Amino acid sequence: MTSSLYISTTGAGSGKALVALGILDVAQRRTPRIAFFRPIAEGDPGQERDEDIDLILGHFGLPQTYEASFGLSAAAAIGLLGEHKPDEIIERIIAKYKALEDTCDFVLIEGTDFLIETTSAFEFNFNREIAKNLASPVLVVGSAEGRSVEEALGSVGIALDSHRFRGCEIFGAVVTKADPADVEALEAGLRQRYGHENWALGVVPFDRTLGSPRVSEVAEQLGAEVLYGANRLDALVYDYLVAAMQSQHAIEWLRDNHLVITPGDRADMILSMLQANQSANYPQLSGLVLSTGFKPEPSVARLLDGLPDPLPILSVKTDTYVTAMHLQSVRAHLRPGDHAKIRRSIELFDRSVDLDRLVSALKATRPQGLTPKMFTYLLLRKARADRRHIVLPEGDEPRILEAAGHLLAKDAAALTLLGSREKIAQAIKKHRIAVDIDQLNIIDPATSDRIDEYAQTFYELRKHKGVTPELARDCVMDVSYFGTMMVYKGEADGMVSGSVHTTQHTVRPALQLIKTKPGYSIVSSVFLMCLEDGVLVYGDCAVNPDPDAEQLAEIAIVSAETALAFGIEPKVALLSYSSGTSGVGADVEKVRAATAIARRRRPDLLLEGPIQYDAAVDRSVAAQKMPGSEVAGQATVLVFPDLNTGNNTYKAVQRETGAIAIGPILQGLRKPVNDLSRGCTVDDIVNTVVITAIQAATAERSPADKAGELEGGF
Repeated sequence: MTSSLYISTTGAGSGKALVALGILDVAQRRTPRIAFFRPIAEGDPGQERDEDIDLILGHFGLPQTYEASFGLSAAAAIGLLGEHKPDEIIERIIAKYKALEDTCDFVLIEGTDFLIETTSAFEFNFNREIAKNLASPVLVVGSAEGRSVEEALGSVGIALDSHRFRGCEIFGAVVTKADPADVEALEAGLRQRYGHENWALGVVPFDRTLGSPRVSEVAEQLGAEVLYGANRLDALVYDYLVAAMQSQHAIEWLRDNHLVITPGDRADMILSMLQANQSANYPQLSGLVLSTGFKPEPSVARLLDGLPDPLPILSVKTDTYVTAMHLQSVRAHLRPGDHAKIRRSIELFDRSVDLDRLVSALKATRPQGLTPKMFTYLLLRKARADRRHIVLPEGDEPRILEAAGHLLAKDAAALTLLGSREKIAQAIKKHRIAVDIDQLNIIDPATSDRIDEYAQTFYELRKHKGVTPELARDCVMDVSYFGTMMVYKGEADGMVSGSVHTTQHTVRPALQLIKTKPGYSIVSSVFLMCLEDGVLVYGDCAVNPDPDAEQLAEIAIVSAETALAFGIEPKVALLSYSSGTSGVGADVEKVRAATAIARRRRPDLLLEGPIQYDAAVDRSVAAQKMPGSEVAGQATVLVFPDLNTGNNTYKAVQRETGAIAIGPILQGLRKPVNDLSRGCTVDDIVNTVVITAIQAATAERSPADKAGELEGGF
């Protein structure tokens, strides 16, 4: 089994960070025990932090320290070279690498990036020698930017031949930053030359999003003063425009995400650019850079101060020509907090690289439990295998739109967004969301030809409750009712809402129209708690304040069914403040009665209760408090006695352990409807849609089909 992989580049600016993110994203699906190592840590003088180390440790939350993540600093390595001690460099690197290797199952090693011109030859040989000494297979990464197909292939070929000549095992080759028009030719060239080698091969096209700096990076690298728009500095800069002409001519040169450079005393240009940015007839700008050190006159500043959300405006002291020259050297970075760019990098890697060889090597690792990354990957794979149609009523909410873009890119579900197409288009433009509106299926309830039919159906279902035809029509015009009616009619398989609506607004239509499954009296919920060493099911932490014994038994049974649907073997613990027969009181008696009811209804399930949390999940505690129990110490489904206990516990575990909490997932409905928190993130929305799609698919299959569907990894 390969326990490490060495990324060796052919030159500076190779895009190795993207490759590192993609490889570790795949590796983390197999085991949580992964690590990242750089033989030499790079960093600017006086700022001894390596960008790639910070990126990887921050994004994947690796438990290693920064100091453990590299052999020695660039300054230290150059110092030892000056003293003619290259062997000492290698010895230090090996010592630190071995210390890190002992703590994990897989180490990704990222070589140096040829940032120092005078040491390029040394660095190439150095990367080759380190890979050989660490017995690590080599993945060669080369950039095609500014090169022809033959030049790019030739550069990679030289590196591969050199590594093989020195006795290194080759893992594969990846060409990055390829012109989209050259991708097919580059792929064919790699297959022709190396297809027989069973290597991992891939060509990653140049992506404008990843290659473009954010306004904040421009400000930082120019040393600019931010005058306005400090809350919009995350805007991407696709290109620069020097506006030295009159404003009526300059606006004709504008393109999407332009950063406009103009002298600070050009009030006419400043106002024209602000107006053009607000106009639907001109592209969206990234911001303005005011050169020459001049700042807007007081009258103009007063106008700018009154704008509610002004465009970013930066000020620099250099003249316009020098400023434009400096902007050409601004670099775009991948940083830990830039989730959009990180997600984009991983998506590009997954689509572009042949992972068969990589996955084959990683399969041999022994995962220590089902990791959160592994679990969410398996969920995505399951949703993709039986693609379902999910309706999203909050179509013009930016987080929903961003999530929709990721879901469509991952092919996880078919989506329908509800709302005005015009408002959705405005939201996409205003928030610079990377989704093509032409790829979105949008229905506006206000203009839908389904309103009359939906209103009549709603009236027939609710007239016994006093609903009139007029009220029925008003109700189905509401996006929550419209979406729920789509699910009721079978025109969508499930619904996800709640990012801007209340829980009641989301759940009430489902209770009125879809109703509970046969044999169930209530709707309840679970959270899937993705801990470091496994996934647990917590119920009910979101819906029922104080269930009685019958309801608690029902929650236990349906939570076990939910666990099984997601590939988790249900071992159900009904929690209380005492274990077994040791406690008395109304609260513990309720749990004891619920356990008895659940056992009568489902004798096939493994259930234990009342039981304390520690006895439910810790084998050593279970051996003392409940010896011989088939559930104690190994419970996977934990049922809380009331909402107060459950809600506080899941939040405490989430905050203190860093666990990913997926949910709440509603259960007990005939068809799936799930409620988002109004503070939800884009990742929360993506996970909830995937969960809903799986619920919809699972509801149509027999219990035998449902068991164990997430087992088996790749």
